[in-house]
Amino acid sequence: MTWINALLQGVLLGGLYALFATGLSVMFGVMRIVNLAHGDLSILAAFIAFALVDSMSMNPWLALLVTIPVLAAFGYSLQRLVLNRVQGSDVLAPLLVTFGLSIVLQNTLLDLFSSDSRALDIGAFGTASLRLSHDVSVGWFTLTTFAVAVAVLAGLRLFLSRTAFGRVMRATSDDQEAAQLMGVNNRHVYGMATAIAFGTLALAGVFLGMRTTFDPSLGPGRLIFAFEAVVIGGIGNVWGTLLGGVVLGVAQTLGAQVSPAYSVLSGHLVFLAVLILRPRGILGVKGVQA
Repeated sequence: MTWINALLQGVLLGGLYALFATGLSVMFGVMRIVNLAHGDLSILAAFIAFALVDSMSMNPWLALLVTIPVLAAFGYSLQRLVLNRVQGSDVLAPLLVTFGLSIVLQNTLLDLFSSDSRALDIGAFGTASLRLSHDVSVGWFTLTTFAVAVAVLAGLRLFLSRTAFGRVMRATSDDQEAAQLMGVNNRHVYGMATAIAFGTLALAGVFLGMRTTFDPSLGPGRLIFAFEAVVIGGIGNVWGTLLGGVVLGVAQTLGAQVSPAYSVLSGHLVFLAVLILRPRGILGVKGVQA
């Protein structure tokens, strides 16, 4: 039963990884940008929520609702004012810009909040669990995280396939020049894609803060997990993001059953195996697929 419990916990952990990976997948799928500040932006979201809770005694769930549009607006502005200026045939320029943003975010958060660990207290809900058997139980918060991840990905899929702007986004992903010739404002499309990516990233960051402690140095590790989940599931595939997160989460929890030292290593080994056997990922496609 211990292994079954570890498997179940890994699946639920995959929901959090899928939330982290969604924004990375959207930005790469639409604009071919690998955002190296991805993990640090999630930690920024967690600290924004913490500041709202700490200074205004705001409920953490309400702070989450405030943080999401703040990050989305920041994402749209960043894309329109900065990333659009460096985006083009040279893939190195956006990498350097987002790397610089990562360094700035880490040092700014360190200066404002110090290196101390913080957490978002959600009360009894954070420790409450649903007992499935004598030896197996799952936390209500982890179940909620997984359900939110599924809802976000389902909503994103419907948005891409059923709305006019979603189809424009897919068309821009497939052929940017052709879409521009048809009158599409690529800069606005890119801005909206980044806003969606940052909004889901804010959700992931605040959920991380509710699940465990965080500090300004935690961002790069979140970036690695998000990148691995995207590659494992398949770049450009919406449901592949969830699959990649679940595979990574299960690999880590099962590895931890063998030895705690193998937890992160197991995830890295699975990522390497998928990269060798299926470079596009398990469900990988070109561009963004609904």
